[in-house]
Amino acid sequence: MISKPITRAMQQFTQTFQCEPEALFYAPGRVNLIGEHTDYNNGFVLPCAIGYGTYMVIGCNNDNRFRVLACDIDQELSEWNLLAPIDHDASYTWANYLRGVHQEFFRRGFNLQKGLNIAVAGNVPQGAGLSSSASFSVAFATALSQIYNLHLPPAEIAKICQAAENDFVGCKCGIMDQLISAEGEANQAILIDCNDLSLRKISMPENLKLMIIDSKVKRGLVESEYNLRREQCEAAAKIMNVASLRNADLDLLQQYKSQLPDDVLRRARHVITENTRTLAAAEALQRSDIKMLSQLMAESHASMRDDFEISVPPIDLLVALVSSVIGEQGGVRMTGGGFGGCVVCLLPEHLCQPVSNAIADHYAATTGFSAQIHLCEAGEGARQLSLTAF
Repeated sequence: MISKPITRAMQQFTQTFQCEPEALFYAPGRVNLIGEHTDYNNGFVLPCAIGYGTYMVIGCNNDNRFRVLACDIDQELSEWNLLAPIDHDASYTWANYLRGVHQEFFRRGFNLQKGLNIAVAGNVPQGAGLSSSASFSVAFATALSQIYNLHLPPAEIAKICQAAENDFVGCKCGIMDQLISAEGEANQAILIDCNDLSLRKISMPENLKLMIIDSKVKRGLVESEYNLRREQCEAAAKIMNVASLRNADLDLLQQYKSQLPDDVLRRARHVITENTRTLAAAEALQRSDIKMLSQLMAESHASMRDDFEISVPPIDLLVALVSSVIGEQGGVRMTGGGFGGCVVCLLPEHLCQPVSNAIADHYAATTGFSAQIHLCEAGEGARQLSLTAF
């Protein structure tokens, strides 16, 4: 499964650029176990990297240009000059994630003096809330760091990629996606404090499988609604006179209840309670308290559905179907930015097939969508791979 995008990228690189590649880089997607829309509020998240990612096959050129071939998108080719101002690509919006990263390197004073030819392929389901965009950006930033001998730490790469998405692409995301793509470790969930970017690794329980269920509901509203949710959270923090919702609690929220519009109140309540749930879930995961983890994931989903209003009926149906099978033997919730995408589930191996059967029996007939199930493991973060291994 991993070799297919690599093979595709290597073949397209050779055909398009008429030379052999010199380097290969990889960055994973991610799934968030709990802690949704808390990262840009300086709160807590509990994601892990997954074994799906973006592969970049790279070779140097002599004409001061970046040429990037998107093997998975009709072999579209975007190119720009290293020595000229970096403009948006109006034709191929995917390229703006990379152009934004390049601009952030430039802003930080890094002089990228030689051009690159790049072929990109991946296997992160796009539009599913598994952070294909962060995987894309982090792979590129990791490649630039290594090729130009900058040797940036993973946290700095994550900051560069977040800034690119915030300021160049225009999606005001937090740093979770980029940081877990850069910092992920095999068999580890990572509790991230988004206030200071400190990390705490937590081993995934050996008796639980990580299942991701792609609803196939594409997240068409996510960018505008994501930015709106961020604005509402910032408005709540301003009214309550705190730097961010990380610094608020339910008692403070109650004090300001009459001053907060109802939607702003509910957005703030989600973030405040989600931070508490995420810390509790990290403790439950560490001690393999699956009953508590199940309860916390269920509460998280209800909060996203009712207070943050980012779920949709097909996602709610998937959560209900999975929950009806696993009960307190595992946890299930929506994951990602919302308005479609995926459900994440931690469950015993013997319940994987019954869950699959329940989805097959009811989901498509009810929604018209055909869900896709992925069994994953927590994987490693961004890195350079050996070309000779493939």
